[in-house]
Amino acid sequence: MKLKQLEGLLGDLQQFSNPKVELEQYPTGPHIASRMLFTAENSYGDITDKVVADFGCGCGTLSAAASLLDAACVIGFDIDPESLETAALNAEDLEVEIDFVQCDITKLELKGRTVDTVVMNPPFGTRKKGADMEFLSAAMKVASQAVYSLHKTSTREHIKRAALRDFNAKSAEVICELRYDLPKLYKFHKRKEVDIAVDLWRFEPRQNN
Repeated sequence: MKLKQLEGLLGDLQQFSNPKVELEQYPTGPHIASRMLFTAENSYGDITDKVVADFGCGCGTLSAAASLLDAACVIGFDIDPESLETAALNAEDLEVEIDFVQCDITKLELKGRTVDTVVMNPPFGTRKKGADMEFLSAAMKVASQAVYSLHKTSTREHIKRAALRDFNAKSAEVICELRYDLPKLYKFHKRKEVDIAVDLWRFEPRQNN
């Protein structure tokens, strides 16, 4: 599937109707989502025929992208039942098969490394300090092949140090820097839209854990 086609399909998905600020719910736009998954597959071969988990899947944009790129199995995890309902409707509209699981990512226990690749757009940790690190820690325990994640560019050094030192990463690489258009979703937002610099990371777990 071509990048433009993937972006077009993701652009039709429903997003949060009632976003929850405490969960830092912001939609992953089709521009970022398509590039994230397209790169994961075309540069590294981490999606097609792989078992892919989407942590904090929200309305299922990354899950849908993985499925459209022919992942063998896609599982979306989120704590919010409303988001999962929307995600299920999106999967139905696209006619793709995705399993959705309601759970707290920080308490997730999967036996063995049954997941090849984890993709995620975690909370940036602005409402709950360290939320981004909790997601990354959980993902590194689950993925056998790679973790793809978006983090604010301003946290780059902190992310790299934590991944290599604390989360058993064999490698931590910024693949590209993207612009994240944050729409005005909450009352405390003063501007109509904010443009944030984010890094797309690829983390490779050590195989001995």
